[in-house]
Amino acid sequence: MIRIPPYLSPGDTIGVVCPAGFIPADKSATCLTVLQAWGYRVKVGKTVGHQFHYFSGTDAERAADLQEMLDDVSVKAILCARGGYGLSRIIDTLDFTIFAQHPKWLIGFSDVTILHAHIHEQLKIATLHAPMAGAFNEGGYENEFVQSLRTALIGKPGDYSCATHPFNKTGIAKGQLIGGNLSLVAHLVGSRSAFHTEGKILFLEDIGEYIYNIDRMMIQLKRSGMLDNLAGLIIGGFTELKDTLFPFGQEIDAILHDHVRSFDYPVCFGFPVSHAKENYALKEGVEYLLRVSTDKVILTEQS
Repeated sequence: MIRIPPYLSPGDTIGVVCPAGFIPADKSATCLTVLQAWGYRVKVGKTVGHQFHYFSGTDAERAADLQEMLDDVSVKAILCARGGYGLSRIIDTLDFTIFAQHPKWLIGFSDVTILHAHIHEQLKIATLHAPMAGAFNEGGYENEFVQSLRTALIGKPGDYSCATHPFNKTGIAKGQLIGGNLSLVAHLVGSRSAFHTEGKILFLEDIGEYIYNIDRMMIQLKRSGMLDNLAGLIIGGFTELKDTLFPFGQEIDAILHDHVRSFDYPVCFGFPVSHAKENYALKEGVEYLLRVSTDKVILTEQS
């Protein structure tokens, strides 16, 4: 059974941290202002706006900042300001004892997939795969994707739809929703944080990868058995991809389709979960219903 953290009320505190890559303070300023405008108090971690080479601090600094937010029972949600890389360097140093006793929403995507997977597998607590600080900038906080984070935090069930795709496989799937960035899902294979996917709806997205590497990571998921017994599969955005001097020879959707075409569960392509603007808030570990038909795709959170 998955435990659902308490939803937020006006006046609750959201902690904001950078447990991986560096983000300049000015790039997170709008997010902090908007969270306050939504009625929340904001506790800003030491890593926000702090830099240590690529990272927002040393491993020890980032772990300590996140640990403080995990342990602070007055903090009702933790928003990761950005992803990047670095959580797998500190995940095994974190102590989730107090967090497990007082669950709170952990929010983010990209490298934050590490936290989603670890918390799902080790603690059975729901988390929130959702936009981070950068998505609030340039008026982004007004769009439906950032607004989906706002409504998710107060407990409104997610009910999303998207257009059909030629590679979709129709059907109905029901199960816990898990997933995130393909690179991180593959990175975790063989570790104690790796997703166990049987009977679940898996979603995948990625950014900035070489096309051949997407192919290689899908082979890894396939060979590890992670794609064998899904309830359903959601393919999100694969953006800013790169090709080699001698082209791989296939478009990304065709590559992904080739790897999943033999399975008999529903599959949808082009769902709005990605590193781009189109990134709906999805509650990991929570049960959803996926309907893939010839005229529409609907993903509905089950209350």
